[in-house]
Amino acid sequence: MPLWAQLEADLRRRLDDGEFDEKFPTDAEMVEAYEVSRHTVREAIRNLNRTGVLRRERGRGTVVNRSRYEQSLGSLYSLFSSIESTGAQQTSVVLAMDQRSDSIAAAHLELPEDEPFFYLERLREAGGEPLAVDRAWIPMSLASPLMEADFTHTALYDELEKVSGIRPDQGWERVSPIIPAASDRDLLGLGRTDAAFRLERLGRRGDRAIEWRTTVIRGDRYRFVSDWSVRNGSDLTFSPA
Repeated sequence: MPLWAQLEADLRRRLDDGEFDEKFPTDAEMVEAYEVSRHTVREAIRNLNRTGVLRRERGRGTVVNRSRYEQSLGSLYSLFSSIESTGAQQTSVVLAMDQRSDSIAAAHLELPEDEPFFYLERLREAGGEPLAVDRAWIPMSLASPLMEADFTHTALYDELEKVSGIRPDQGWERVSPIIPAASDRDLLGLGRTDAAFRLERLGRRGDRAIEWRTTVIRGDRYRFVSDWSVRNGSDLTFSPA
């Protein structure tokens, strides 16, 4: 590995061990500590910045980016639970909660086009900062009691299980990089060229499709990880955009 990559690997190890939680060293301090050139240090730091591990802040220099959340692919998960498991509080601002029809949701859930759905649209926040705009459709036949729920600090699946006794136990999710629409950018505090992920999820209970969901989530605060091996292969599939 080139020298800058060796330095980057060692810095990642030390970051994972929590060595720099209080203060990240300056370029000059690393030049002295590692006995390498300033160019080598800057190349390693540039890559850590580019991958979101570090970030530059005016007046503070390089700081550790602790605002990122991570989710493993290939498993059914709750955004609420995955955020709260890090010690951050996940709260929601309810933007819409009503009954409506939606032809796209109906098609995915294999229901008539005029099927009534419980619709929930939320701005999801992690640690008080905007993280995602989440939109979910569930047949009213399952979810009508959810109209009385308070979604400020709870998970949709938990509330659904309370009122219907069921929750998704399988399904699929598709993740695509996007430049969000202006309305979502405003909600998430993103610039015109800032990227995000669009998640599409079909949740099933056994053979029955019970949930269609789309989520726009900030690319600078959330990332996905896939575990794989040569023996087991990978569960990732690729298709043209």
